[in-house]
Amino acid sequence: MDPPQGNTVVYVALGNEREEGFKTLRWTLQKWRFHPLSIIILHINITKDIVNTFFGKMHANYISEELLELIRKKEQENIDRLLSQYIAFCGKVKAEIFKVEKYDKPIRELIIDLISGLHITNFVMGLTSMKSSSRKTKTSISGCFYIYQQKPEFCELFIVSGGKQILMREENFGDSIPLAPNTDSPNSQNQWECYTQEIDNYFQHLLSLNLDEEFIDNCEPENNDSSPIDAEMENLQTSNLSVAEKSQCLRTKIQERKEKIQSKRDEVKANAQRHAKAERVICLCNERVQGLENLIEKGGTNKSKLKEELDNTTELLNEAIVEVEESKRSLNSFLKLRYDLSDKLRRLEMAKSKGEAELQMLVVEREAMVEEIDVLRRQKEVFQRRIQFYREAEGENNRMVERCNLREFSGEEIRLATEDFSDRLRIMSGGDFSSVYKCRINLQTVAIKMMTSSPNNAQLTHQDFQLKVKFLGNIRHPHLIATIGFCLEPQCIVFEYMHSSSLKDIIFSSSSCGAANRALSWHTRVHVAAQVCSGLCYLHMAQPKPIIHAHLTASNILLDRNLIAKIGGFGLAQAHDETHIGSDIHAFGLLLLQLLTGRNWAGLVDEAMFVDKAALVQVLDETSGAWPLDLVERLALLAFRCLGSSVGPTNLKVEVLMEELEELRKKGDELVDRRGGEIMSDGGHESSEVPYVFLCPIYKDVMINPHVAADGFSYEMEAMEAWMRMGKDTSPMTNLKLKHNFLIPNNSLRSLITDWHIKRSILPP
Repeated sequence: MDPPQGNTVVYVALGNEREEGFKTLRWTLQKWRFHPLSIIILHINITKDIVNTFFGKMHANYISEELLELIRKKEQENIDRLLSQYIAFCGKVKAEIFKVEKYDKPIRELIIDLISGLHITNFVMGLTSMKSSSRKTKTSISGCFYIYQQKPEFCELFIVSGGKQILMREENFGDSIPLAPNTDSPNSQNQWECYTQEIDNYFQHLLSLNLDEEFIDNCEPENNDSSPIDAEMENLQTSNLSVAEKSQCLRTKIQERKEKIQSKRDEVKANAQRHAKAERVICLCNERVQGLENLIEKGGTNKSKLKEELDNTTELLNEAIVEVEESKRSLNSFLKLRYDLSDKLRRLEMAKSKGEAELQMLVVEREAMVEEIDVLRRQKEVFQRRIQFYREAEGENNRMVERCNLREFSGEEIRLATEDFSDRLRIMSGGDFSSVYKCRINLQTVAIKMMTSSPNNAQLTHQDFQLKVKFLGNIRHPHLIATIGFCLEPQCIVFEYMHSSSLKDIIFSSSSCGAANRALSWHTRVHVAAQVCSGLCYLHMAQPKPIIHAHLTASNILLDRNLIAKIGGFGLAQAHDETHIGSDIHAFGLLLLQLLTGRNWAGLVDEAMFVDKAALVQVLDETSGAWPLDLVERLALLAFRCLGSSVGPTNLKVEVLMEELEELRKKGDELVDRRGGEIMSDGGHESSEVPYVFLCPIYKDVMINPHVAADGFSYEMEAMEAWMRMGKDTSPMTNLKLKHNFLIPNNSLRSLITDWHIKRSILPP
């Protein structure tokens, strides 16, 4: 806090009254405006007993320590803001703050110690610098006078009130009486407080002089007969002393009388001064008495008004007491809430400690996971390459099918695939075993149809079998069963496998006890009808001659995993005249009735029953959901038009059927779209694709017993074991070498596949 050399250093003691502080600073800047100046603002933290709360003014003893601390903190913020404003008010003049926070002595003694310790030569005091809410202005003035009396001689003290200096003067006995402030001061109350202090100081001075005793001593009676000098002269004449001794003694007595006379003169002068002071005090008191009489006279006229105000104030006070009581209750609630919050905070701290411990564990786990993520990232790249390879391979397979290249399998391959024609792999149709086997060749699921189903059936000649294979190899359509290959010995044909069985097994639930029965919604049935008609249209429009199916039944309509219909079961005699087309159209009409009713209409059909809408609704298949009646009516009419065709020429063309069914399919799609894709059947099947993760990467079929291999992918256990039996030690997905040959059951995936099967199936009625 060392000011620049050559500057005049002025200490300024300021209080918490903002305007008074600014006036004192303005006076200081004005007085030393022609000198290089450094100001040090002295601020003493005066602790207040009465504090301002949101309940009003209250004593500090009645406030909790926590609330008092908050209030003190707020007051300190206000003080810091005020001191910053004082610094800013000084402008370009260098200014600093000197704070005194804690002290044991009274403030006036503390300031005397500061003046002496810091060797302060210029000290400016605001009259209210030591005033707090619990101290009166009279006490502040008394403190200023005390500092003025006790300050060192090297310190020049300036007391400022209202921006004007209060002058001081020295009197006898070290007493100091302040002169009144300038008459143009607007604060008359401060003037009277100065006068009050002046009277009080004078009274104390009179008490200290013991004037009563002195007056009694001076008033003792003297001898009226002769003066003291005459008595002493008489004693000297009667004494035996010499003339010289008598002369010397007389001179001594005369000198003592002179000194006593001088002392009396000094006392008279002092008494005159005291008399002047007394007259001044009496004058001040008379003026104050006159002022008080005026106030009393004025107050008498306002007595009724004051009484009314007193009553109002009393009423307000009572209301304030009630509010204070309510505030106390609120404060108690706040204290209880504080206790609850403290308890919650303690629990949160405990939870935080626990969380930090868990976080530390997670950090360790994260480090391990980072390494695993790197491994998974590399596996992901390999997996993406595998997916690309799979797509390319799938595209290649599709292109191979499009080129109609049939593969010739050896008899050994057929026997290995069918496990030597095991009944376990034979497909049941209508409750009986057929001559078709579900098996895998080169890890691909296929259906192998034997041309000799029983010893009673004669084997096809080599020429007839070649004609059939050639015939099937030339047929390629999205809704016709695709042929993959053949075998000459034994005679069999390899077809693509249809995962959802035949239409007969699905809609005739009573006759398919061994199959997982699933109901088809009316929307799916309309699609199946349009798809079958599309495949039939392809056969009938073949060149150079139409192809007649001749066995178009529900058992020869197969569905894949996405419920896409494909026609199978072609005969050997593929080329027919147009006169035989009517048999296929008639069979298609029966198929439409079966899709509508879910029944196998083997006998004659009563057309009148289907024309009556009420009767038609009674025979509809309930498992297909709520059919739109207009679609039902149009399908029934279309079915009877087809049933009108029989073996022989017919005017009903399959192209016309295709157009009408395509129109009905579009109308059904619009109805479903308007209903938000709602499945119209209670327990109907939603025709969604199989989730990719459910398919075995090797078999390309839904897994039954999924296991996780060393590469992290799930495979059908049977497929992966067959893969490794072939001597392969690399991953089917990544082509990388497997770290081990162990397989771990994937129970989670198996549970998901089971749930998926349940959703696609329907319970028996």
